[in-house]
Amino acid sequence: MQWTVPRPFVPRPFLDRLRLRRAALRFAAHGWAVTPGARLIGRRFACGQPACPIMTCHPALASWEDTASTDPARVQAWWRHEPHSVLLVTGRRLDAIEVPAALGLRVLGTVRLNRRADACGPVAVTAAGRWMFLVAPGAPLRPELENRLDVVRHGSGSWIPAAPSRMPDGPVRWAVSPDQAQWRLPGSETVQQLMTDALGTVREPQLTVPRQLSTARRGG
Repeated sequence: MQWTVPRPFVPRPFLDRLRLRRAALRFAAHGWAVTPGARLIGRRFACGQPACPIMTCHPALASWEDTASTDPARVQAWWRHEPHSVLLVTGRRLDAIEVPAALGLRVLGTVRLNRRADACGPVAVTAAGRWMFLVAPGAPLRPELENRLDVVRHGSGSWIPAAPSRMPDGPVRWAVSPDQAQWRLPGSETVQQLMTDALGTVREPQLTVPRQLSTARRGG
C-alpha cells in the first residue's frame, strides 16, 4: 500500500504576494522603478484609502510618483503583507506604448518574421486585449499614432501594470518577457515606425478609449 504525504495548504493570497514581490524585486534590480498598486478584490481594486472612488487598477499610494523606487528594502516592505499589483513607473528608465491586440499582434509578428533585433523588447499583454510595448523613454508619439484613441503612450507621470498582476479579466502576462529581450529596450521611434506601417494592414475595430489600464493618459 502506497502512502501519500498530504501537501500543506498554502493560501492563494500568500502565494500571490510572493510572486508579485519576486517580480517587483526583479524589476527593481534592473533599474525599473516600481510602485505598489491596489489589489484586486472581486471585480474592483482596493487601495486601502478611505472612500477611494476608483474601481479600476490604480496606485495604492497617493504619493506614488515621489515614492516609486528601485530600492530592494523599500520594495520588500511594500509587499511584506499585501498582494499589491505591481506597477511599472514610466518616463524614467522606460516608456510604454499601449495598443489594441490586432495592432500588437501584427507588430510582434513583423519583428519575429524579419528578425528585427533592433525592435525586440518586452511586451506585456492583458486579458482584455491591450498590448504594451516597453521602449526607451522620451520620444513623443508620431502624429499617425497620436491621433488615435486606441493608442496611448505612457511616459512621465504614468505607469502600467506588469505581470503577474491580476486584472478583472485575468492576469497580465508577457508576450515577450524581459528575460527573452535580455532586459533591453528598443528605441521608441523604431517601434512606432513598425506600428505606423502596420496600421493599414489590420482590421479596424470600433475605437474605444482604454479604461482598464493605468491612467489612460498620454504621458508627457
